[in-house]
Amino acid sequence: MTTNKPLAERVRPKKLSEYIGQEHLTGEGAVLFEAIKNKNIPSMILWGPPGVGKTTLAKIIGNELGLQFYQLSAVSAGVAEVRKIIEDAKMFGKVLLFLDEIHRFNKSQQDALLGAVENGSVILIGATTENPSFEVNNALLSRCQVYVLKELEVDSLQKIVADAIAHDELLKQKKIVLQETDAMFMFSGGDARKLLNILELICNQPQQEIVVTNQTVTKLLQQKIALYDKGGEEHYNIISAFIKSMRGSDPNATVYWLARMLDGGESIEFIARRMIILASEDIGNANPNALLLATNTFQAIQIIGMPEARIILSQCATYLASSVKSNASYLAIDEAMSTVKKTGQLPVPLHLRNAPTKLMKQLNYGKDYAYAHVFENNFIEQEFLPEKIAGTTFYDPGNNARENELRIFLKNRWKEKYEY
Repeated sequence: MTTNKPLAERVRPKKLSEYIGQEHLTGEGAVLFEAIKNKNIPSMILWGPPGVGKTTLAKIIGNELGLQFYQLSAVSAGVAEVRKIIEDAKMFGKVLLFLDEIHRFNKSQQDALLGAVENGSVILIGATTENPSFEVNNALLSRCQVYVLKELEVDSLQKIVADAIAHDELLKQKKIVLQETDAMFMFSGGDARKLLNILELICNQPQQEIVVTNQTVTKLLQQKIALYDKGGEEHYNIISAFIKSMRGSDPNATVYWLARMLDGGESIEFIARRMIILASEDIGNANPNALLLATNTFQAIQIIGMPEARIILSQCATYLASSVKSNASYLAIDEAMSTVKKTGQLPVPLHLRNAPTKLMKQLNYGKDYAYAHVFENNFIEQEFLPEKIAGTTFYDPGNNARENELRIFLKNRWKEKYEY
């Protein structure tokens, strides 16, 4: 019996029948249940919050399929490690690679996997807490199925605790009475690994009888552990609350969640980067100064550092929360990218093409292009979109003072061509 492993590792399920939660994927008849049963597993991305069973599910798949299993963390691994596994696949015929935090791999690192994933010699299981549409290259994403893992429900958390007490060799040596579990569940934040760490901490007492109550759990945790894990993934929920508070125009909640992150030692650069994204995604042209301030904030905190950087972050965060909101630019680029996927690589109209050579000029590249600055109001109506999608409106200005001005401007220029 191995006693130096943490409880979460000792009780980690090894078979699908032992796996708790994610019934929409692993329950009888569900997509992964059938794939494992038929031993026909595609490469996949497991997307979900921390502690919901991504790593465990990957290991179970490896056990059930009997494949050579490799596990890498994108935080520390590089292209060399990936290539070594691809070479091993030639010897074994097929291997399974579990890549944790796949969103931390850069483009060249992700590209190194493409060939092996495409030819099936490597079954890739990537795990991420971030939206893979934003963090994983389209080329790799198109070769993988994306499965969303949900937050664990209370009944799943209760079963995880009960199973650990019933089956772990060390816990079975004590009499553990679960009088109350609300505090354990609250402090774990729905993270099964953190829940088991808390249970182990509670039970790691000299007495043989352990009575678990909300009061004893709270008292012990306040003495022993930090509730915000800056080095792991626990920032996930806090940063979400921070962003949503700014988006919801609540500066009071915004500065509270900012304080929670700063108190927990969160990277100030990480906070500032997320504010830059929000300034464009949720405010945009309704208040262009928001992006300028957020960008300057990122530069300023790097110069100043903590503790004074907290003041700069607070100024920017409360400004963004108090600003008028618009997601029109965000919606515009998503709609445009969706159109590109649907219509493919439409040809650039001839009059918009560059004509650096004589042959290109003979082919009418650039012919009939009208230089806007030589016309009244620096504008002349001409077609800038491919013919197939001419007249398509992607950018619909938001209903706010600044973008209403833009709407009037565009309407005056384009009349009925676009829907403004």
